[in-house]
Parts: sequence; structure tokens; C-alpha cells
Amino acid sequence: MITLEGIEGAGKSTQRETLATTLTELGIPFLQTREPGGSPIAERIRALLLDPAHKGLCAQAELLLVFAARAEHLDQTMRPALEAGTWVLSDRFTDASFAYQGGGRGIPAESITGLESLVQGELRPDLTFLFDLPAEIGLKRAKARADLDRFEAETLEFFERARQVYLHRAKQEPGRFRVLDATLDVEQVGRHVRQALIDFVTRMQSSGQ
Repeated sequence: MITLEGIEGAGKSTQRETLATTLTELGIPFLQTREPGGSPIAERIRALLLDPAHKGLCAQAELLLVFAARAEHLDQTMRPALEAGTWVLSDRFTDASFAYQGGGRGIPAESITGLESLVQGELRPDLTFLFDLPAEIGLKRAKARADLDRFEAETLEFFERARQVYLHRAKQEPGRFRVLDATLDVEQVGRHVRQALIDFVTRMQSSGQ
């Protein structure tokens, strides 16, 4: 399982295509998906979560909805693919919950960890790309889009807190995270992404996994 993380405006969607192209070139079967979403019911929950009209949604309800969508996503999409030997490339996963609902909303990390264990069991990403940039730059990029969803419309302080949680988690798990400077131009970031993925695949193959 490979996941892409970062605050709004970090360029995850663009680099997801770089990863998809590289996996294709390497002959590795994979499935692209996203969170929240990735299955019919989870996509309906996504629509609720991102709707700007639901600005007053309480933090605990938001967290529970995110994990409800994740449970469906895992059951209907991710686990079947992984069990069939297909790699999963997901735009966001549980690190986003620690960053957004934990850092952004202030929910204690232990509450999120409990839901993580309940919904995922022992399943965790094998490789996570964290596209990092200052919150003010990410927010400026996000606001350049036509319509902002409920998260994109959040404050600079919200994204600063989320970013710090992401960086903290990357320091805690350096073997899983690849932190990339998302302020670089798209081509430079893409080269770093491609090389990091090739290195990861090479290690996996050499270890017989």
C-alpha cells in the first residue's frame, strides 16, 4: 500500500500520476483510489464531509464519518485488491486523520489510534509520500481553485497545525515516510518521487516480497 499525504495545495494529485506511470513502467499491477471515498458508500460520505454547507459539523462527528468511510473503503476496495496481489495507490489514508482531525481539530491522538486499530487491524501503509510545504503557500494554491470544499476553506492556523502533525509522524516513522519539498517545481518533485518509488520497489524485490 502506497499513500500520498500533505496539506491542501501540496500537489498530491499531480504526483499520483507520476507514481501511476512509474508503476505501469515497472509492470506492477495497481489500483488508484482516494480518501475519503474509494467505494460507493464511502464516496457518499465524502460528499457530505466536503460540502461547504456543513461547516458546523462537530469534530467528533467528522472523525467518525471519516472512519466510517474508511471502513467501507477497506472492505469494498482496498483489502480485496491487496489480497489479490494488486498494489494500492491511495490519495490520503489514516495519516490525514491524525493531521486534520487531530492537529487541525484538536482531537486527542489516542482517540484516533483507537479507531485506527478498530477499523484497520494491523494494516498500515508500506510507503507514504509526504508532500510538504509551508501552510501559507498551500492555502494560496488551494484558494486559486474555482470552488473550495469544506476543508480547503479552513484557516491558515488549521493547516499549520495539520502540517506539524504530518512532520511529527514522518520523524516517528522514517522508514515509511518519504518527505518531499513540495515548493519545488513539478518536474523536480516528480523526479524525486519516481526515484524514491524505484528504490522502494528494488528493496521489495531484493527481499523477496
